[in-house]
Amino acid sequence: MTRIVLVALTLAAGLAAAAAAAWVSPWWLLAAVPLVLLGALGTWDLLQRRHTVLRNYPVLGHARYLLERIRPELQQYFVERNFDGRPFDRDVRSIVYERAKGTDAEQPYGTEQDVYQPGYEFLIPSMAPRAVPETPPRVRIGGPDCSRPYDMALLNVSAMSFGSLSANAILALNGGAAAGGFAHDTGEGGLSEYHLRPGGDLVWEVGTGYFGCRTQDGDFDAGEFADKAAHDHVKCVSLKLSQGAKPGIGGVLPGAKVNAEIARVRDVPAGQTVISPPYHRAFSTPRELVRFLARMRELSGGKPTGFKLCPGSRSQFLAVCKAMLEEGTSPDFIIVDGAEGGTGAAPLEFADHVGTPLTEGLLTVHNALVGAGLRDRIRIGASGKIATGTDLVKRLVQGADYGNAARAMMFAVGCIQAQRCHTNTCPTGVTTQDPRRARALDVGDKTLRVERLQKATVASALQLMASMGVTDPAQLRPHMLHRRIDPYTERSYEQLYEWLEPGRLLAEPPQSWAADWHAADPDRFTV
Repeated sequence: MTRIVLVALTLAAGLAAAAAAAWVSPWWLLAAVPLVLLGALGTWDLLQRRHTVLRNYPVLGHARYLLERIRPELQQYFVERNFDGRPFDRDVRSIVYERAKGTDAEQPYGTEQDVYQPGYEFLIPSMAPRAVPETPPRVRIGGPDCSRPYDMALLNVSAMSFGSLSANAILALNGGAAAGGFAHDTGEGGLSEYHLRPGGDLVWEVGTGYFGCRTQDGDFDAGEFADKAAHDHVKCVSLKLSQGAKPGIGGVLPGAKVNAEIARVRDVPAGQTVISPPYHRAFSTPRELVRFLARMRELSGGKPTGFKLCPGSRSQFLAVCKAMLEEGTSPDFIIVDGAEGGTGAAPLEFADHVGTPLTEGLLTVHNALVGAGLRDRIRIGASGKIATGTDLVKRLVQGADYGNAARAMMFAVGCIQAQRCHTNTCPTGVTTQDPRRARALDVGDKTLRVERLQKATVASALQLMASMGVTDPAQLRPHMLHRRIDPYTERSYEQLYEWLEPGRLLAEPPQSWAADWHAADPDRFTV
């Protein structure tokens, strides 16, 4: 009651001061206006019922909401240390920005990392380092059933859809891929003119919504898929089973972002929220999945065909391997997306607690394919927080053949990790369909930055490998990467993890794999 009286008195005093000032001077009237406004605001705070803080602390309570609104910026720029920010720390963001700009990416005075902290990982240098290759190696994608193989770069643009990203961001990413000679994954949002116009090599990703190749009922449209997959810029086609940040659930594109152009690309109604279902309608068993992949390859004219997943159950992936063996066909590549991978929006519970991290996911997929005798015909891509040369080399050691980067490429086109990707209010025009905000992203400048980042990151990876005595990624071995277990103990990946020999699962599965191998059924995804 006392607070109401005080606010009422303040408002009354303000009104009285304004009335008196009107008789004296207009300047006094201007001075009284803030008092009137504060009194009105305080009265509103006391009368409203939505915010308890404002009812107890009228006017002053707004400071709390203001500080909460800018908390991420305060945390990012003034609180966090250079090496412990999330999702990407300041050191990583800085090196990506510097490489994208073509400036020096050196660090003086030594590392800020605690090299005796459990979990710290390091690469093993050789006493006989090698010269860095003048030409970066490429990875041949295409198994026995592929008639049009593709040579993939060591680092490529990971899946990000038009609709999630602005047209200018897509143009810059694809322009960088065209200039640098690496691949650009379209994401599941369809094949837009912005993917095609610059001329970069594309991996066309098809998700559960079959956007860009769907019927009115939401089923897979084989004819439309074949027509679009025939485009010269489409070098590979990929089927998305799941993604790292939210495996097991579908995606959502808010209706506010679904303009007429996006609707046309995705074959959906304009202005309506677009839901990607969590499951595929074209298949329901491991065997049907393998057959569907073979059909996609046939429809694409023999181009490399694969799938992307965030691994979960090992027995389910082994069931897919059994289906490949029994059907006599296999995908040409598999992209392993780690649970630490990013997305525009995901439920916190899924982002934090569902899915296998990239290290264990790669080891599972690599060892399963080796043990089943399939590894020589299937290439593995790694996706999930790859931003530096070290990240790339680690993933190659862990079983990948090449890497994909999404958020690092977003940094290159201007992202500042504001984490507003799902709100359509991205401050740098990267993840928005607001024309005014997207206009701020200069395509020409950001195209060069994407090209520079990819080139510098691959060069860094090759330099690291040369220091390890390696000139080709195929020469990397698990003993070349170590992890600290405690302040006194460190172990190599060769010691930490089990590495299957070729065909071991077919002959006599080791005890650690036997239960999962026997439980794997090519005709159903067991729980």
